[in-house]
Amino acid sequence: MDFAFVSGNPALDLAGTVGSRRDAPVDTLTEPADLERWVAECEELPDRVTADAETFASALELREAIYRLALDRVHGRAFNRSSLRTVNDTATWPVLAIKLSDAGLRMSGDLRATLSHIARSAITLLADPGACLKECGRADCTRIYLDRSRGARRTWCGMEECGNRVKAAAYRARRRAGR
Repeated sequence: MDFAFVSGNPALDLAGTVGSRRDAPVDTLTEPADLERWVAECEELPDRVTADAETFASALELREAIYRLALDRVHGRAFNRSSLRTVNDTATWPVLAIKLSDAGLRMSGDLRATLSHIARSAITLLADPGACLKECGRADCTRIYLDRSRGARRTWCGMEECGNRVKAAAYRARRRAGR
């Protein structure tokens, strides 16, 4: 299964590894190897980590906590206390090592340090009053994304999947109505 990195933040991308949360949830992280592959594919994280059963469970717990907090933020609600505790506790774990070279930034560390980095990213994002978080406008999609578009007019988490689906459905509806 392919992963989508369209949310504008690795914490939101982790939360987005479950799709269609309201109706028929689809989890793309079903085993530790999936998490290892997701981390390797995320440009803002280390190239390689190893996930055991315990850290995999911690990653799933963090993912759900981030999703609940982001949804609370989107809906203007007080943060869920249990989710706050999970994210804040994970942020205290060891941090990634970073190195600068002519090739750019390189991060290294184990999965716990990677999860700490993701938790810190979530905290920074959710604490920013200027960050415009939105839920995707496609009915079946529950992805939350950071809208950095001019005038905050972005409607979908990503044009490639959700935007194209909505536009194609609208086109088909117009064609049927015109007949």
